[in-house]
Amino acid sequence: MAATAAGSNVAAKRRPGYATFAIAEPPLRLVLIEGEPGEDTRLDHLGVEVETTEQVTAATSRLRDAGLAAFEESGTSCRYALQDKVWVHGPGREPWEVYVVKVDAERLAKEERLTGDAGPRAGSCCGS
Repeated sequence: MAATAAGSNVAAKRRPGYATFAIAEPPLRLVLIEGEPGEDTRLDHLGVEVETTEQVTAATSRLRDAGLAAFEESGTSCRYALQDKVWVHGPGREPWEVYVVKVDAERLAKEERLTGDAGPRAGSCCGS
């Protein structure tokens, strides 16, 4: 279902319990992470992928200038990638990240648990 919605039946990246789908027009990346058996399906977090660390830094400045609490992570291993990112919560307390993928990884990174108002909630990649 998700692959059809994304306009592609081929995952851009596929690992055990994890798949990404990317389409060029309109630009969209859908990341699917397998849940635990018996768990309800839920939205984990939303993200905006940018091309450079400088764009993450600029987003951090814009968020803070708007009075929003932002939590930065530099060089963090998240799922199957090394990333720089900034986290913020939306008006419904949903976690958002602005991130750049610096390097793809073949192995699943250990998830860390973050704390604080701007960090993601439990279960989010890669923290909460």
